[in-house]
Amino acid sequence: MKSYDYIIIGSGFGGSVSALRLAQKGYSVLVIEKGKWFQPNDFPKTNWNLKKWLWLPTLKFFGIQKVTFFRHISVLSGVGVGGGSLVYANTLPKPKPAFFQKGSWAGLADWQTELDDCYQTAWKMLGAEENPFLGESDLAFKQLAKEIGKENSFQPVKVAIYFGEKDKTVADPYFQGEGPDRTGCLQCGACMTGCRHNAKNTLDKNYLHLAQKLGVEILAQHQVTDIIPLENADGEKGYEIIAKTIGVKTSYRKIHFKAQHVIVSGGVLGTVPLLLAQKKKNLPKLSPRLGEMVRTNNEALILTTTADTSKDLSSGIAIGSIIETDDHTNIEPVRYGKGSGAWRALCMPMVSEKNFFLRVLKLFTIPFTAPLIWLKVFFAPDFGKQTSVILFMQHLDSTLKLTKGSLGLKTSVESGKNPTAFIPEAHQLAHLYAKIIKGKPQVMFTETLTGIPSTAHILGGCVIGKDAQHGVIDAQQRVFGYKNLYICDGSAVSANPGVNPSLTITAMTERVMKNIPQK
Repeated sequence: MKSYDYIIIGSGFGGSVSALRLAQKGYSVLVIEKGKWFQPNDFPKTNWNLKKWLWLPTLKFFGIQKVTFFRHISVLSGVGVGGGSLVYANTLPKPKPAFFQKGSWAGLADWQTELDDCYQTAWKMLGAEENPFLGESDLAFKQLAKEIGKENSFQPVKVAIYFGEKDKTVADPYFQGEGPDRTGCLQCGACMTGCRHNAKNTLDKNYLHLAQKLGVEILAQHQVTDIIPLENADGEKGYEIIAKTIGVKTSYRKIHFKAQHVIVSGGVLGTVPLLLAQKKKNLPKLSPRLGEMVRTNNEALILTTTADTSKDLSSGIAIGSIIETDDHTNIEPVRYGKGSGAWRALCMPMVSEKNFFLRVLKLFTIPFTAPLIWLKVFFAPDFGKQTSVILFMQHLDSTLKLTKGSLGLKTSVESGKNPTAFIPEAHQLAHLYAKIIKGKPQVMFTETLTGIPSTAHILGGCVIGKDAQHGVIDAQQRVFGYKNLYICDGSAVSANPGVNPSLTITAMTERVMKNIPQK
């Protein structure tokens, strides 16, 4: 078994930050990622290329977008070297002060103060700058803000994109020549199908790139199956890591490694099921709170399609602006590039009715309320160009629990109200926005038929607590019950941020790495 100081499981925001900072402190590091390495030309031109876009290993689809359906929530997440950064919308907002004072981590540290410098570092490392270009969907959002009396709260977002001069390639503009060349953004809107134009500041362009230059090894297309303490049951002597090949054309195999320390950074849908399995096999002292306090950011994803074929809602970046509609709610317009209309196959008209039978009745009657517009929406010649997705996010809290079932992970409601697809404020805003762009709102069929909402930002399951009865990890994100074992990813986020969480995951991991000593 090859031995390392640290093995990191997952290469998303937590894993990438850990890899670079540990290498800078002199440690030997291996990053294990189940997804593929992607070069710009490997990304699909549109999301109709399902084999390159979706992650469905059983069908030999090894793309960057994973969609997971549960009893209470549908989840969109990312896969590949660079994790969620490959498929996310580049948006890097900082949560409001309330986030730092709620949830299981409340009172265990002065989080807002301790994380402030880490947020600044994260913005710098990810190349964040304010979006300088407002496309048609952003301008329509600005009109929406005016109509709801929130014109002053409309603003461009900070995003991880190199804007530069359009389509012009320059030497590394971020790290004194240590990073890769970058190319000015084309404003094509295709950020979430994978940037083919070298403008998006994905993690393989910053943290992981710099980490590799310091000797960090990255093993793609391998999935960790076991974390086994060596000699001492509490991990003091390190761990054996077993990984299996996934999506590799060579024959199936398992590889064994040794590490003094392990950092689990697989995201909620990677970390939680792995640790639930280990609790039964190799890590029985894991907290009983494992899998609990899972949050959905109280989100709604509403696809609003214009009937006006002259409009181009795809022009710009994936998310270019934001409106704070009240103290606990933010909305953003999300876009895909031209031709990326695969979501239309999963969409139905948005119905604001909680009763199932009335909802089904309305589903069939709604198109007749404006038949001409609905016909144009259903048969839009370019769904990607004519559609803007409203991303609705709230601080309001309710939590789920993830457990292992006979067919994999399953969800149950832990506290608060059931997640719902019928958030009145979200639907009202969607109708107003649809009127502005002369279109109609649609949602995923699971929402219309079952009332199960969707989220692109599932969080928690391995939260911070004062002890093992209140959380899975301590304030330094060390796993209770074991030594040399950390969790650094979205599963460690211990309250509802109410905004896109990538920046917060990055900042939280920067804080943990600051406190690890030099080798």
